[in-house]
Amino acid sequence: MRFLLRLSLLLLLLLLPLASADEIPPLPDSARLALEEDWSSGVIDPDRWYLLRKQWGQGNHGVVPENVSIVKAEVDGKPRPVLRCEAHGDDYEGPVTGQWNRPDRVGGVIVSREHFASGRFEVRMRIGNPDEPRPGGMVPAIWTYGYRAVRVDQDRSDEFIPEQPLYHPYLQNYAKGLTFYWSEIDFPEYGKAGEYKRPMYNTFLNKQHDSRTFDVHGAADGRWHTYTTEWRTELVPIESVTDEQVVKAEGYHWIRNKAIPFDRYFGNPLKRLGENRYAVYSGAVARHWVDGRFVGENTRFVPVMSAQLNFGVWLPEWAGPAPWKVVNVDFAWVKVWQYGDPGDVFGILTEDIGNSFDENGQPLPRE
Repeated sequence: MRFLLRLSLLLLLLLLPLASADEIPPLPDSARLALEEDWSSGVIDPDRWYLLRKQWGQGNHGVVPENVSIVKAEVDGKPRPVLRCEAHGDDYEGPVTGQWNRPDRVGGVIVSREHFASGRFEVRMRIGNPDEPRPGGMVPAIWTYGYRAVRVDQDRSDEFIPEQPLYHPYLQNYAKGLTFYWSEIDFPEYGKAGEYKRPMYNTFLNKQHDSRTFDVHGAADGRWHTYTTEWRTELVPIESVTDEQVVKAEGYHWIRNKAIPFDRYFGNPLKRLGENRYAVYSGAVARHWVDGRFVGENTRFVPVMSAQLNFGVWLPEWAGPAPWKVVNVDFAWVKVWQYGDPGDVFGILTEDIGNSFDENGQPLPRE
């Protein structure tokens, strides 16, 4: 009997770490609370946030500031201000219009002024209501996003350009001579083809992209849920890179030699460790929880460059038909802690996301 008792205790001790392995870990000592927002002021602080008037994919009419507001709602049994992003479906005929002055398939998105890198992101979100928790045709999402375009003459597009050190011929996209640096983590992106049970958790590292789907424990039920993501970065030594093969620009070292395999760094910058010694700024992992329950992780093409926090809703054609008038996506609070991991890259992606059409729905000139 005593032997069986000891054996049971031993098995319990062995199983305890497994049971807690997927819980949200304690904040590291380096964590700094960088953003805390609960809309209690009753206004959207323009020093912290901006609203988009922008085309968003195909088969819809973009997102507009008029669809973002602060309203009173019940959160965990108490009335309080929340941020509301409205989605206007196929049947909407109200006064708010988007691109081309069209009222249908128009959403709303809010973006942080600050750029963030490694850290913890917590957002309390509610999609729809219990009577209509999974409306087809719209995409509610939380994500980080930053980008930068670097251009050169097309006749020089296949080489490194000394006077434009951030241009990389392997990062060309959309057109010759056009390089994009891109940092994005989606956590999550609901609604592709009306799918709400397993939303997308995507990562974008410059030209590389990985899309995963995870079961979120039925969180799309018209009730409040807390979405938590932890983004980590690191420095990874890279062998056989010499001082002659890199150039320093904007505080970082960049590979400028095609002999170094692109898949060893994917366009990320390097840190100089000493003479002819370098390490790559690398994304380690993005791990995700809903209401403290683990849902999955991204380990491929995790970005390193700082990005702005976005959340809201839009209605691309790949979300399917939206046979309704108005659906709300609400946000009760947001918290962001920054970790300062060694792989973080700040100061390369710095621009706000620009608008693409005016208040009359007409396209703005491209820069």
